[in-house]
Amino acid sequence: MTKWTNNVRTVVPYTPGEQPKTKVIKLNTNENPYPPSPLVGKAISSVAMDTLRKYPDPNCSNLTAAIAKYHGFDTENVFVGVGSDDVLAMSFLTFFNSTQPVFFPDITYSFYDVWADLFRIPYETKALDSQFKINPADYDKECGGIVIPNPNAPTGIAEPVSFFEDIISKHPECVVIIDEAYVDFGSQSCVDLVRKYDNVLVVRTFSKSRSMAGNRIGYALGSKELIKYLSDCKFSFNSYTMDAITLAAGVASIEDDEYFNEKLKAVIKTREWTKQALTELGFTFPDSKSNFIFAKHESVEASYLFQELKKKGIYVRYFSKPQRISNYLRISIGTDDEMQKFINELREIIKGV
Repeated sequence: MTKWTNNVRTVVPYTPGEQPKTKVIKLNTNENPYPPSPLVGKAISSVAMDTLRKYPDPNCSNLTAAIAKYHGFDTENVFVGVGSDDVLAMSFLTFFNSTQPVFFPDITYSFYDVWADLFRIPYETKALDSQFKINPADYDKECGGIVIPNPNAPTGIAEPVSFFEDIISKHPECVVIIDEAYVDFGSQSCVDLVRKYDNVLVVRTFSKSRSMAGNRIGYALGSKELIKYLSDCKFSFNSYTMDAITLAAGVASIEDDEYFNEKLKAVIKTREWTKQALTELGFTFPDSKSNFIFAKHESVEASYLFQELKKKGIYVRYFSKPQRISNYLRISIGTDDEMQKFINELREIIKGV
């Protein structure tokens, strides 16, 4: 008799960064070191308990309207989901229904190949060059879709809008997704390409720049036709993806642009200070336009630094695979005090080698 396990859909899952239960300096998951806007707290506390006995608005109307207004689009150009992971997963399921492979970089967000495997989507990874940059010529041939983050993760490298438009203009036959999870930290957004090309989907998140990783809000901007297809797929999967409390919090965040920009500037300032401090300690790294730095020391192995920092209660991200990045640490940007302590401890570890 055939075992039931023969019919199981198996996949190698995405491995998220550690979420320690004890108090540590947490620089391993690219969370924002500052709390969300005070208006978010007020919005959450103002949600009536009676609201929670009812299903939330399946169209997420208030949040969709706030995002549309913020970017200067119609609501029909906006799709929202439970974090950008939800939006991206639904986009893979909706748009990559082809026998041709989907293209994305070989060193990038490691959920892309997981979704491709899960949904049985053929894909090809395109190798970054020796400087961890994307070669646009690698994306020139026919394909079933393209996904590229800007800035890329874990490298932090950003490209100008013209770089992406060159790729998009050569692929009217498929959907091109630009994953802008980190775009607010200093790179150029491709949002305006949505107005020009009907096959471009720009995906963004509240988790990083808006300090709301715990609320889970992501969204996509695209042509009305793209968003309609995406919404149809979502409503065939789960009509009620966003809860009422999160919807209220998202609107409040969008409406406090002054606080948003103030905290962005603080993270960027600390990042630039950290770059200088790491350089003085013998690290090299691509020029990050994100809220993290992807760094390699000239003589001390990344795995050793990772373990020693962890002993001191400082968590950074270490990727043992692929081999090309096995000697790099991805260091999220914390507060000034956290980064100062991180640098001080790092200096002592390196001295002791």
